[in-house]
Amino acid sequence: MRPCECCAIEGRFPVEYTKSEAKNYARHHMRGIWTAALTPFKSDLSLDEAGLRRNIGHWIDDLAIQGLFIAGKQGEFWSMTRDERKRIMKIAVEECAGRAGTIMSISDQNMNTALDLGRYAQDIGADYVVVHAPVLSFCHDRAELLYAYYETFCNELDIGIAMWSHPDSGYLMQPEECARIAELPNIVAIKYSVPRDMYIQLSHLVQDQIHVSTSMEDDWLDNIEELGWQLYLCSSPPYLLQTARDRRMHDYTQLALAGRFAEARRVRDSLNPVRQAIKLTKPGGKPTAHGKYWQSLLGQTGGFVRPPMLELTENEKAEIQTAFERCGLVH
Repeated sequence: MRPCECCAIEGRFPVEYTKSEAKNYARHHMRGIWTAALTPFKSDLSLDEAGLRRNIGHWIDDLAIQGLFIAGKQGEFWSMTRDERKRIMKIAVEECAGRAGTIMSISDQNMNTALDLGRYAQDIGADYVVVHAPVLSFCHDRAELLYAYYETFCNELDIGIAMWSHPDSGYLMQPEECARIAELPNIVAIKYSVPRDMYIQLSHLVQDQIHVSTSMEDDWLDNIEELGWQLYLCSSPPYLLQTARDRRMHDYTQLALAGRFAEARRVRDSLNPVRQAIKLTKPGGKPTAHGKYWQSLLGQTGGFVRPPMLELTENEKAEIQTAFERCGLVH
């Protein structure tokens, strides 16, 4: 977590660990439920900074979320300028200071942009950064390219780095490729959005060298029990499935981490009506708008989406609200 203000030197905050200590530091500090922030935009599509600050405070204070993933895909990073991305990173560091961890998505097709964002993140006191696998055209033999790609980030940055593989890149990083990259000194985790058999294989390959995680909340408890996972990294369910009065994801996580799996499973399964309400009302082409509207129903700041994402129709909103009111979430 970010050091106190008195540690600042010319506006910079030192990373709390050396590059060689990154893996061990993350093993002990990067734990529990981390969530991916949706970025609220006002009706004129400018950043809603006050709304973001309110959301972060609610997530930490009311929901006991332990870390925030900022400026990722769900945060619409591709719709923001570099300065806007830096701004929301700074807000997150300020709001999380001493209360929750931060991991900043510095993902970008332009490596200089990504490195600039990475240097900024470590300078302002972020805990970690995450870099998604690049989109590669006409490239079928990717192993050496991907290793060199992440090696460059590790050489240029001192901060702990998480890999991120997902279908949007046009391919999936293979477990063996990820395991090789995991040996680099400041690779600390991977958000591995792949079929379960692939992340099981990677978990066995890397053991406790780095954190392996996926965004599928449905599998989180099973992965704690079967694979010994300690980190949920991360998506929006932690603040869409929970309220200040109904923290069942937090509760089943704590039970599972304590080895009380039968009790944890009962609590987890009780959330099925909420999961179904979200799943059945989410238009296929409007996932971000759906998440933001669900946030607004929970009293959080959802806001608008930026193009090319689409807004919900009034009929879609009405259907979502009906499902929300019937799903059994206490709010």
